[in-house]
Amino acid sequence: MRTVDAYNFAGKKALVRVDFNVPLDADYRITDDTRIRAAVPTIQKILDDGGAVILMSHLGRPKAGPEEKYSLRHLVGRLSQEFNTTVKFAEDCVGPEAAQLAQDLQPGEILLLENLRFHKAEEKGDTEFARELSTLGDVYVNDAFGTAHREHASTAVIARYFPNDKVMGYVMHAELDNARRVMDNAERPYTAIMGGAKISDKILIIEKLMDRVDNLLIGGGMSYTFVKADGGQIGSSLVEEDKVELASRLIAMAREKGVNLMIPVDSIIADEFSNDANVDTALSHHIKPLWMGLDIGPNAREMYADVIRNSKTILWNGPMGVFEMSNFSVGTEAVAEAVVDATRRGAYSLIGGGDSAAAVNQLGYADRVSYVSTGGGALLEYMEGKTLPGVAAIERDDY
Repeated sequence: MRTVDAYNFAGKKALVRVDFNVPLDADYRITDDTRIRAAVPTIQKILDDGGAVILMSHLGRPKAGPEEKYSLRHLVGRLSQEFNTTVKFAEDCVGPEAAQLAQDLQPGEILLLENLRFHKAEEKGDTEFARELSTLGDVYVNDAFGTAHREHASTAVIARYFPNDKVMGYVMHAELDNARRVMDNAERPYTAIMGGAKISDKILIIEKLMDRVDNLLIGGGMSYTFVKADGGQIGSSLVEEDKVELASRLIAMAREKGVNLMIPVDSIIADEFSNDANVDTALSHHIKPLWMGLDIGPNAREMYADVIRNSKTILWNGPMGVFEMSNFSVGTEAVAEAVVDATRRGAYSLIGGGDSAAAVNQLGYADRVSYVSTGGGALLEYMEGKTLPGVAAIERDDY
């Protein structure tokens, strides 16, 4: 893989695609700077070489042009503090001002461009937009793994304008390294923990894992589709009716392949989807009418933790319950603690982005697991065996 380590940035202006899609509060303050901190080593390497850095990113999902709440201007202070310099800011990512600021940029300086998605051309993968962005720098660095599965102008198309000067940043390289480790070099016993709301989001990865894992632990809203497929009564729990047959097939597939597929034996149930609801515990196969499962129960927590603690490789993607509500976060917390415990004992643990990464960060466990991915969707697609345009654009000359 072509990485920043193989490139000397002295006297060069590096156009760096980062993933600064960070959460902001109502006053536009950053509430989680994990993605910014992740990009620091790549940016620092360019600066240390004697290069200048032009940062481009998206933030949120603006509907039609500029929106104040999605402006990258709100990140300038945090970046200036991080690099102990005044980070320059372009009011647009293309156009005369951006071009002039890029042209005047000196070695050791940093320029942040305004949100790429203020232009519809970004998500459309528009070649003219990509070409205009490319004129700002001498070398292209992609360090945005979280968007590597998108064929957008700044994540894939732009690379064709840098045939001999395109490399991956440290984040991208580490993400691919860690994903390959759990896919190709996993030490056994290997346990995958799959949570989240919908089985439809995880079908391909579950099927792929069936040939690799020893244990597959199911949690979150998707578990009730499995419970129903297994003949259970799930009350008014979340269920994808059109996926019940698929869940049944996955249960049979696990049996056939000798995979220990575990569905939570019990659940924390509520009479409405609210943290203030009445709460009870029930066997997952016997949830009373009008009640819904919103977290794995105490017995399931204990059983899952036991399997996790005895594993040598752990992949975790998706929470065990409605983690954002305190009454239904206990299952996710218990799994996180078990993963930390297993890691301390020598297991390798990969937290697969998204809500599970948020949970680990929120609980303060990020530095007590092996690796926390910055890209949920990109990681899943990579592990499903799909080509990631952002990766292929760097690795292949013909992309």
